Amino acid sequence: MAAKNLLENLTAGAARLAGHPGLQVLLALAHDRRVQVYLVGGTVRDLALGRASPDLDLAVPAHTLELARELARVLGGAFVLLDEGERTARVVAGEQILDLTEFRAPTLTGDLQGRDFTINALALDLAEVVAGAPLTVHDPTGALQDLAAGVIRMVAPENLAQDPLRLLRAYRFAATLGFAVTPETTAAVRRFAGEFPRVAGERVHHELFLLLAAPGAASVLAAMDEAGLLCRVFPELPDLKGVEQKGFHHLDVFHHSLETVQQLEAVLAEPGRFFPDSAAEIAAYAAAPPRPALLKLAALYHDAGKPLVREERPHPERYTFYQHERVGGEIFAGLAQRLRLSQAEAKVVGRLIAWHMRPFLLLPLFRRGELTVRALGRLVKAAGADLAGGFALAMADSLAGQGPLKPPDSETALADLAAQAFRFRAERLDPLAQAPRLLTGHDLTRVFGLTPGPRFKELLTAVEEAQWEGRVTRREEALDLVRRLLETT
Repeated sequence: MAAKNLLENLTAGAARLAGHPGLQVLLALAHDRRVQVYLVGGTVRDLALGRASPDLDLAVPAHTLELARELARVLGGAFVLLDEGERTARVVAGEQILDLTEFRAPTLTGDLQGRDFTINALALDLAEVVAGAPLTVHDPTGALQDLAAGVIRMVAPENLAQDPLRLLRAYRFAATLGFAVTPETTAAVRRFAGEFPRVAGERVHHELFLLLAAPGAASVLAAMDEAGLLCRVFPELPDLKGVEQKGFHHLDVFHHSLETVQQLEAVLAEPGRFFPDSAAEIAAYAAAPPRPALLKLAALYHDAGKPLVREERPHPERYTFYQHERVGGEIFAGLAQRLRLSQAEAKVVGRLIAWHMRPFLLLPLFRRGELTVRALGRLVKAAGADLAGGFALAMADSLAGQGPLKPPDSETALADLAAQAFRFRAERLDPLAQAPRLLTGHDLTRVFGLTPGPRFKELLTAVEEAQWEGRVTRREEALDLVRRLLETT
């Protein structure tokens, strides 16, 4: 983007903010305390790029926390202390979110020169913005030039060393903005990558999910690997390097995993290319954040268990990896705990990893027309709400494997299986879930005198599967089925 366009965007964006009630109140409060306030960082960057900025970043030379508390009181909002040592706070009033930070240097220029990347070292005087006056753009590090060039450039190496999370932020911005990390910044990342493990997991979680949600995350992950950062963020991945697979695969496990992320992005971008009959289901699933990020985590870790289970027998022309999905899920659980994923997030990724082989195991029967309703139903039920995500991951996994033993119709067969699975869910599983159950655990106790235990689940599952097959449609038939099962065991 040309520098002229950036300045035009800044002027237009500042004009939109002139009437912002929270900024007007903040400016009046700051005037009473005789301090200046500046719009800074990501807010100014996004204005220059013509992007909406949901949060407003502001810098104040002094009295920051006092200003924030007073602002929250006047606006009738909430004051949130973010870091007392750094004197940063957030004010939330309705849809208004204002983040106030105290200068980290005696002057505005010094504060900007202490930031991570040039593109975040921009400032506008809030008084000029609110008054609609000609703007003075404070740009001591060449931010506008780098925004125009589309590059992520560090302000100074020591700024990255001060907080190793900034190493990951370089690639987060590269992914979300579509920018390139400069060679000197990459060199600094390589130099300081060894310090990354000391960053708190919840901070890594936040940046990582922003990165993974971006459409071009796969190429950025590859760039992180070249800079020596990827395996610091994901310390389980080095074990995948150099682990050959043969058979259905042409890449080692590590590069296959990266390629799976790449192919997953292609599937999510154009689901109709890969799932002609199920594109709507795939698109709807991926439209809800943080699912794209969770899917890419699953793609990155779906084969993490392979190094631990690889065997060359009994197929000399290929290795076998029995139960690698179970082991991979256990490995991912360690990452989930370290990054402080929520239980819901960890459950989704764990389920996707555990499920990803199931379609491939059914494809031979499906091709021959021998796939039973029961097997199809178990496949669908095991995926639960993540059926679309599971098929998207399986398709990406298939596309990423181009070994000599791979059947040429793999993707077509997988898409056809997905279509049949979605039809089964819509026509049989969903209607049964919405209807009253023919039998409950209470019935097993009252009618058959059984005590609660694992047998309950087995019997109720047998009734449900018989309903899938159409063999049981009434309560009496369900009772007869349970009676027969109990007589044979």
